[in-house]
Amino acid sequence: MSIRNQPHFVEIDIVKYSKKGNGIGYFERQDGTEWPVEVSFAVPGDKVRAMLLRKRRGIYQSRLEEILHPSSDRIPPRCKHFGLCGGCRWQQVSYEMQLKNKQEFVLRCFGDLLTDEVEVRGILPCASQWHYRNKMEYSFSSDAAKNNYLGLMMDASKGRVFHLSECHLPNPWFVEAVNAVRQWWNEFGLDAYHVRRNSGSLRTLTLREGQRTGDRMVNLTVSGNPAYALKKQHLESFVAFVRDAVEPVDPEKKLSIFLTIQQVQKGQPTQLYEMHLYGAEHIREILYIKTDPAEEPQPLKFSISPSAFFQPNTEQAELLYSIALRMGVIPKSAVVYDLYCGTGTLGICVANRAEQVVGIELSPESALDARSNASENGLDNVTILTGSVHEKLAEIQEEELFPPPDIVMVDPPRPGLDPASIKHIIALNPPKIIYISCNPATQAENIAEFVKAGYRLQAVQPVDQFPHTVHIENIAVLSK
Repeated sequence: MSIRNQPHFVEIDIVKYSKKGNGIGYFERQDGTEWPVEVSFAVPGDKVRAMLLRKRRGIYQSRLEEILHPSSDRIPPRCKHFGLCGGCRWQQVSYEMQLKNKQEFVLRCFGDLLTDEVEVRGILPCASQWHYRNKMEYSFSSDAAKNNYLGLMMDASKGRVFHLSECHLPNPWFVEAVNAVRQWWNEFGLDAYHVRRNSGSLRTLTLREGQRTGDRMVNLTVSGNPAYALKKQHLESFVAFVRDAVEPVDPEKKLSIFLTIQQVQKGQPTQLYEMHLYGAEHIREILYIKTDPAEEPQPLKFSISPSAFFQPNTEQAELLYSIALRMGVIPKSAVVYDLYCGTGTLGICVANRAEQVVGIELSPESALDARSNASENGLDNVTILTGSVHEKLAEIQEEELFPPPDIVMVDPPRPGLDPASIKHIIALNPPKIIYISCNPATQAENIAEFVKAGYRLQAVQPVDQFPHTVHIENIAVLSK
């Protein structure tokens, strides 16, 4: 059956979730075969009417037209943009059901790796289900009628942006900043950036905060095409609008404003240039790490620059790292390698309990922050190397730069560890590996390689960092 020439509607019962957190149901084609249909924002137990759009990897993508019979698990979503925004996926189900789904997802990812010898822990919930995010990125866009939009991406829209007026994931000042920047944009009539034409000025607006300090950061990213460069009066007015809207009244809380110029040239790598427009050069954050339940939490200070990675949920980052270090049982004499270390958070958390920490980070900006953060916390046993993990591990092994690790900690990006990095970690032969991941699917694939190399999966601990989304953090501990 072809659906290319005319709309085709189907009525289906939703029976499970897809990996993206959408509903999956089945419809019977004219030839008697059943085909899966993925329906955004549908939940198991719903009976829905959906319009088929296209088939991708054997699954029909569709648009939810009507909920004919709602699932008993449904609740009213909080946000007015729910169903349009591509961010939250599960505001329409209870938090308890979200946790159940995430736990089951982790178990499915690990499958046969979860033998009777593996301790599988129950998912740890997020204490704050709203206003938990410390970073958001918003996009500028305009349509053929010259209507301007500043907000988040529409679900399944190939880059279309909607006019954002509320969001309950970050603190309320984020929306106040968006409104102020939108007013500034309207005053000057600048063009939103168009990727294919490399035209226009305004690309993204990134907002961050130190949730423990009250510091705020506003970063405007613009085109590097000289024909669309912002002028001095544009930047001065931008700073004025932002300060008037969101500068903290408390002098102890700082506002930082940056401009990032993103230069794109065909056949050349993208270049980013940062300009500091106002305020402090970093925002400050504090993590309270409790590696021993009987002890008081240990406060650790961090400075975060505009392009550096930091966990987007401060409160859950404290829980994530505290639990990971407890599960790892790190002795005082341990040499610890912290791979994909970012701003050094995990390595710094363990440094007071280890003999030596060696961090590796690809981003020069994040590596610089990591060194500064180690110094700020009075740690002289932390060394940060800048470069890719597999290249730096090769150098360490070839030149014997550091003692072999007792523990390797990894917290890679969503794609997981590359084969070269896995090879070098196995060659290092650490007695213990602590693997933190935001993608349990790739994490399980990597761990299967370690198990083949003689490691034993000891424990798995899911931690929810992002309520109302499908995303889940997972801790795994392996030993020889």
